[in-house]
Amino acid sequence: MNNLQAVLHSALAIMTPILLAACGGLFTSLAGMLNIALEGLLLAGAFAAVAAVFFTGSLWMGLAAAIFVSMALAALHAFTSIKLRSNVFITGLAVNLLAGGLTIVLSQSFFNTRGVVALHSIHRLPQMAIPLVSSIPFLGNVISGHSVYIYVSWFLVLLAWVLIYQTPFGYRLRACNKHPTALSSLGMKPDTYRCIAFLISGFYCGIGGSLLSLNLGVFVPNMTAGKGWIALVVIFLGAHRPLGVFIAAFVFGLAESFSNYAQGLLGIPADFILALPYLLTLLAMVLVSIVTRRQGLV
Repeated sequence: MNNLQAVLHSALAIMTPILLAACGGLFTSLAGMLNIALEGLLLAGAFAAVAAVFFTGSLWMGLAAAIFVSMALAALHAFTSIKLRSNVFITGLAVNLLAGGLTIVLSQSFFNTRGVVALHSIHRLPQMAIPLVSSIPFLGNVISGHSVYIYVSWFLVLLAWVLIYQTPFGYRLRACNKHPTALSSLGMKPDTYRCIAFLISGFYCGIGGSLLSLNLGVFVPNMTAGKGWIALVVIFLGAHRPLGVFIAAFVFGLAESFSNYAQGLLGIPADFILALPYLLTLLAMVLVSIVTRRQGLV
């Protein structure tokens, strides 16, 4: 595997938590409610996965716990912002702060540490070699040899596209944003679909969070490192479409992969190289803002 293949291979792995969080946030965004709690949902899922695996020894239980906890937090977010009519942005920030603080408190309670929680008895997620794909020149080394999470995430992107564009649920979900009155006139409750959208975002973030921790076999406080916030940018950069979200997530994954690989190889300060993904996020936000304003002027 040459250097370019290694960077691309790593990018596919790095992009996956961002992709899953963005796919989850895409549902709430299409329903007319931006979910800025993606960071907290990812972090809660990451901790729940490690805690469950530590006590049960089962990776499947870790995945189930991550999904359950993340969806529970998403349900809390939905209840306060939809049923109690609180500001969705303030509630989202509260969920992020709750997840950041609660994981540290529970880590101290369960593992007697506020730092790294390591799963010494559990190996990292196994890598899968796809027989036919692995023999393809260049692409074989890039696409093959990932954990099952990466391939499942691609399926979940396809599933998101089917749900949004090929089912009655998707049509009604999008109507919550653009035509809520028409939806209500048909006897359907927009708030019900918005609540479901939040639960779906929790489901996706739970899987993404479990990948973060189980792939390394450790939990580190605030190990999401802004991936939930980057996922929000990915939603807008991907034009609120599953395929666009996939492409945008890959771009950010590629930026982080390059920054990891370039450390020590280029005559550039390491701090600047590590800041590349976040600099790209800032530039993407500016770009989205400019495009949005121009579209509003047309």
